[in-house]
Amino acid sequence: MNQNIKLVLSDVDGTLVTSAKTLTDRSIEAVAALRRAGIEFAITSGRPPRGMGTISHTLHLTTPIAGFNGGVLTSPDLATIIEFHEFPAKKMSKTFELLEEHGLDIWVYTRERWLVRRISAPHVAHEAKTVGFGPEIIDDFANDNLDHVIKIVGVSDDASSMQRAALAVQAALGDHASATCSQPYYLDITNARANKGAVVDFLSVRLNIPHAQIATIGDSGNDTKMFARSGLSIAMGNANRPVQAAATYVTASHDQDGFAKAIDQFILGTKP
Repeated sequence: MNQNIKLVLSDVDGTLVTSAKTLTDRSIEAVAALRRAGIEFAITSGRPPRGMGTISHTLHLTTPIAGFNGGVLTSPDLATIIEFHEFPAKKMSKTFELLEEHGLDIWVYTRERWLVRRISAPHVAHEAKTVGFGPEIIDDFANDNLDHVIKIVGVSDDASSMQRAALAVQAALGDHASATCSQPYYLDITNARANKGAVVDFLSVRLNIPHAQIATIGDSGNDTKMFARSGLSIAMGNANRPVQAAATYVTASHDQDGFAKAIDQFILGTKP
């Protein structure tokens, strides 16, 4: 067993769950094995916290849940908001303008609501199934009273448009926001303090565990920030090469029980 690791922080989609958005029996057992070994387990995701409630319940989590890439941190039962970081209101109009300029659909998440302009827009039905609730439809974000915005999402299946939009948004917003792709088709735009590296910092203080004793595991570009803040990092086999290059180790894909294999091999040392 890796004697130094006291906490494992995992991404959800593309990592902890399969492409069908399910937890495998082997992954559930891996988390239970961590608990038996005295190692804490926590999750972070671009999902809203309520979209992780079933996972938290199934895995019997006792650690804070970091939703919206750290934009909202709640108790494991979702009953209490511990900390939140709202998107800067003065930057919203410019963000909407840039996303539309690059041809991306726009979603807005507040602490309580998920807002879209078209129910038939790409990935809306898929997202609703993933998080377990549907969106509200509004005509114009500019005319809605958008209070407590946590995350703005640009959505497109055009990879080049996504990359151009990400660069343009980050350049325009600078230190005020973080613009990273949580999936190839999702550009997550949040308060600069809402990033997975900051989640590592938060949990380190909250649980009194040094960064060097934290392991992180993920598959996307927004996971590399938590890789950089942890003592040990693991990229999924389904991650692209830059993400894999940023990690200490690489495991199998999320559809090949890569999460469980990583826990067995790199944390618990129970499998070759």
